[in-house]
Amino acid sequence: MKNWKRYTITAALPYANGPKHIGHLAGAYLPADIYVRYLRAQKRDVVFVCGSDEHGTAITFQALQENTTPREIIDKYHVLIQKSFEQLGIEFDIYHRTSEPLHHETAQEFFLDFYHKGLFKEVTSEQYFDEEKKVFLADRYIMGTCPNCSHDRAYGDQCEKCGKSLSPTDLINPKSTLSGAVPVLKPTKHWYLPLNEYEPWLKTWLVRDHAKDWKSNVYGQSKSWIDAGLQPRAMTRDGEWGIKVPLKDAEGKVLYVWFDAPIGYISATKQWAKNTGNNWELYWKDSDTRLIHFVGKDNIVFHCIIFPVMLHMHGDYIVPDNVPANEFLNLEGDKMSTSRRWSVEMHEYLHDFPGKADELRYVLCSIAPETKDSEFTWKDYQTRVNSELVAILGNLVNRVMVLSDKYFDNQVPQAGECSDLKAFITTQRDKISEAIENFRFREALAEMINVARHGNQLLSDKEPWKLIKTDREATAIVLYDCIQIIANLGILCEPFLPFTSKKLFAMLNLDERNVSWKDAGRQDLLKPGHVLGKAQLLYQKIEDEQVEAQIEKLKKTVAGGNKPEVITKPVEEKKEDKAEITYDDFSKLDLRVGTILTAEKVEKADKLLKLSVDLGFETRTIVSGIAEHFKPEELIGLQVSVVANLAPRKIRGIESKGMILLAENENGKLVFVSPNQNTASGSVIR
Repeated sequence: MKNWKRYTITAALPYANGPKHIGHLAGAYLPADIYVRYLRAQKRDVVFVCGSDEHGTAITFQALQENTTPREIIDKYHVLIQKSFEQLGIEFDIYHRTSEPLHHETAQEFFLDFYHKGLFKEVTSEQYFDEEKKVFLADRYIMGTCPNCSHDRAYGDQCEKCGKSLSPTDLINPKSTLSGAVPVLKPTKHWYLPLNEYEPWLKTWLVRDHAKDWKSNVYGQSKSWIDAGLQPRAMTRDGEWGIKVPLKDAEGKVLYVWFDAPIGYISATKQWAKNTGNNWELYWKDSDTRLIHFVGKDNIVFHCIIFPVMLHMHGDYIVPDNVPANEFLNLEGDKMSTSRRWSVEMHEYLHDFPGKADELRYVLCSIAPETKDSEFTWKDYQTRVNSELVAILGNLVNRVMVLSDKYFDNQVPQAGECSDLKAFITTQRDKISEAIENFRFREALAEMINVARHGNQLLSDKEPWKLIKTDREATAIVLYDCIQIIANLGILCEPFLPFTSKKLFAMLNLDERNVSWKDAGRQDLLKPGHVLGKAQLLYQKIEDEQVEAQIEKLKKTVAGGNKPEVITKPVEEKKEDKAEITYDDFSKLDLRVGTILTAEKVEKADKLLKLSVDLGFETRTIVSGIAEHFKPEELIGLQVSVVANLAPRKIRGIESKGMILLAENENGKLVFVSPNQNTASGSVIR
């Protein structure tokens, strides 16, 4: 392996349109932080950069839906995400923003470099245009039926149900999500990255340099993309929110996020260098620097194909030496999804489990989806915390500290050495190092816990609480060695459990700044007579009630998330006397918020509309007698209240599953009973 002078470590820029869940944490940020902490413990020269990805059509679309501005959205979530990372112990050297002027300048410089070298392909093509809103529609602003699985809410770039990548023209019955109108094709010019021209270089670089040292899932996916044949990819799009294309004839055009976002690593490093007085170019242009991208599965193509081509095209930059991407982390038997409210958000975990960042870090590392998808369940979380962190690591530390205080006045006893302890810990340190160096973090964590297991075994075998009655010297030897094991654990657990490491050093009254990774294996980290600090419990058990509360919370949020209060003032003149009902009668109703996806008239029925309504957990067909009051195109995207447990019935040969609630005024005008702000489809109305 090459002896690198320095390391540039990047973690995927999280999209600042909402909170991030523990799947994101397990996929990219936790493994990156573990790796960086390991490098720092070895005193290696490393810069660890990340930041918010704040451009893209999804943020613009969200701003329209929420009646706010993109700036308000990114400002809100940049702070929330950054704070969550900090509380989870993810220690970036800088957490930057792609909305910063320095980033805009850096991305535009990249674009102009390619432009002036004639490396782009200028292509005029037909793209969908919304004639009502007078704008070209980005892929995410177009919705229609997926040609692959017939899902009727597929976007213009991807079907989120089957995962197939799409082009807007692939969609069946496309509609603008801005107006509900059928878009038309109009010509527009854009600048394309000719990926196909760099296939020979990609094949050589990938196969020659990384066929053996990259993870199989990353290498396999990257190679399959290249083998299938690459196509030119647009680096610009029509829109206002984003980095302006720095050309005179490019009014109303911005850089595409897949060009803009990865350059964010470079601009973040520039800002870090400005803040610290370092030379940023050494970390991006020196061949003795190792560049590693930590990303999730869905970012492999951008970091293994598009960005490396961009760096190679520029000519001055190093290309990534490794991209140890993880697969997906599922949740309780289903794919994790913030939009479906089936997720555990980082900030919510921190709120519900204060002071338990290391518990989450431990569990996520132990089940990390390193080469295939894995699953998080709350019961497994409870088991791993209680039976491993509490029962193994926490139990060892507590017993040793209590016994040392009781028998040796809270001091390290004078004792000889256990002959095999140094060899054992040194071997474990080397096993952990080898696993981390090769991005096998689950294995590394298991070897670290084995050190604690060894300490517990030593206590169980020697039984110092009995031994003290007959042999004080032998007791001193046992506790001396156990204290040295704990001190070594303070070093070895730091990459995985940084908060635990700090607690261990505090309990041992040992300055963590005086030790490094190479010290792991020493049997004299604490000298005889050294006064220990105050003992404290490392961990607390996770109770059944806590787990049950989280499972119940999931069930409620997936059923609806925010619970809108839908109140309609009755019109007294048309009040009808109806039989009084009990609360139990009312509780039988399953009222949900639904989003109308499609609407069309029923043949030979002037009053009926056939509606397709998204209820979060499924899409329902509902026939409603409102055709005389509303035009079908007016209803697309409207949120309504639905009686979801109404028995199905056939209306004009169409099975209708549910009823939409409306209010009627004294003139017979109908008004939908809708939440007063946009909320998740399927939300329970109470």
